[in-house]
Amino acid sequence: MEISAQFLDKYNKPGPRYTSYPPATSFSKEFTKEHYIQALVRSNKEKPEDISIYIHIPFCPQRCYFCGCNTTAFESDEVVRKYIDCILKEIDTVAGHLDKNRKVTQIHWGGGTPNSISFDLIREVIEKIKSYFTLSSNCEVAIECNPAYLEMEDIDNLAKMGFNRMSLGIQDFSDKVLNAINRKPSKYPIELVIERIKLNKFKGFNIDLVYGLPLQTVEDFKNNIEKAIKLSPDRIVTFSYAHVPWFNDLQKNLEKHRMPNPEEKLTMLVMALNMLTQNGYEAIGMDHFAKPDDDLSVAKKERILHRNFQGYCTRETTGQVYAFGASSITQLWSTYSQNVKGLNEYIANIERDGLAVERGYTVTNEETIVREVINEIMCNGYLDFTNLAKRMNVSVNEIKKITNYDSSKLSDFIDDGLVEINNDVIQVSADGMMVVRTIAMIFDPSLVIQNSQFSKTV
Repeated sequence: MEISAQFLDKYNKPGPRYTSYPPATSFSKEFTKEHYIQALVRSNKEKPEDISIYIHIPFCPQRCYFCGCNTTAFESDEVVRKYIDCILKEIDTVAGHLDKNRKVTQIHWGGGTPNSISFDLIREVIEKIKSYFTLSSNCEVAIECNPAYLEMEDIDNLAKMGFNRMSLGIQDFSDKVLNAINRKPSKYPIELVIERIKLNKFKGFNIDLVYGLPLQTVEDFKNNIEKAIKLSPDRIVTFSYAHVPWFNDLQKNLEKHRMPNPEEKLTMLVMALNMLTQNGYEAIGMDHFAKPDDDLSVAKKERILHRNFQGYCTRETTGQVYAFGASSITQLWSTYSQNVKGLNEYIANIERDGLAVERGYTVTNEETIVREVINEIMCNGYLDFTNLAKRMNVSVNEIKKITNYDSSKLSDFIDDGLVEINNDVIQVSADGMMVVRTIAMIFDPSLVIQNSQFSKTV
């Protein structure tokens, strides 16, 4: 693809990330813990039957300026202990409303820095989950790790607990860039870390990189991709840095440095796409790359790739997501529920009620259809109206009406070779996947863009 200012002006627009539909900006504080309990009971009869579990650990030994996650500077051991006790109590509360015959197919630990807390505490939570539910034979148990705080024996301990996938938050291999974003480099040579992961027979691991960081040049990011390819992880993730200081005050610290402009960011993305695909990786969605035999690549080929707040996944391992911890978001078939963000507020709520609901949303039947349409576009770059109509038990015309579909809305994408339409099948090209968020917005009938509400799509 030829990079041009015209291309950026045309497709690099503010828009939702569509990790959920409706986006989290639609969640309401009128949604209460009583609504959540009703949703938990209702979820036992909804699809998918399987259970995914998300555990949020908000603690970080050092706050990175670029990060948009809900984190807090590392507290005392007593506070961490109290927080984990609250997660255990929240699991007790939620599990009391769920059918114990349902199997857990996915457990994901995010943050914050999950590997910064005591591994004995991690073990307690895993054992609590196992006390209520049976893990499927192919259950994916994953954890996000900052290699700056990862000891070699930590990897051994995680494997013994049943973890089989690890996400290494490298972000950038350059000390210059890491210093600018207030992040420490890996404590040990990353080659040795990966060797230990493989020795423990993890199912897989991925390396996370971010493009668009302060002081980062196109050549810098090229070096990042070259190093990542040499390390040969199962997956490589290239996130776009979203500069939204009006949501995250810490990001204001970055404004004293030169930031890559939008055209440079797109150059980095195109370069990463070309380098990774030329070296055997398959493009997954808009920012993930996986080896051909990886579960995500196989799912994409079979057009059953899925996506939630934890990232891309397969429909086989994806269940309804039950989330625990401050700010965590539960994603059920017909309901979203988000916990309070503040650490102390979360602890107070759980100690009092066993739940800490701050806001949520009950999805209408029409919105579930829009969600599935956007999911097909975002994940698989492929939408067959007829097949989706059968799966959702509606007519093709109903889907088109609900999404306000008009093929003329895609005319620019078609003219630029980003989308093809053949009868009732829409195919997004490899180049089109680079701006797939912008394409997905076409199918969102309720989208209204307000100033500073969303980051740009590239």
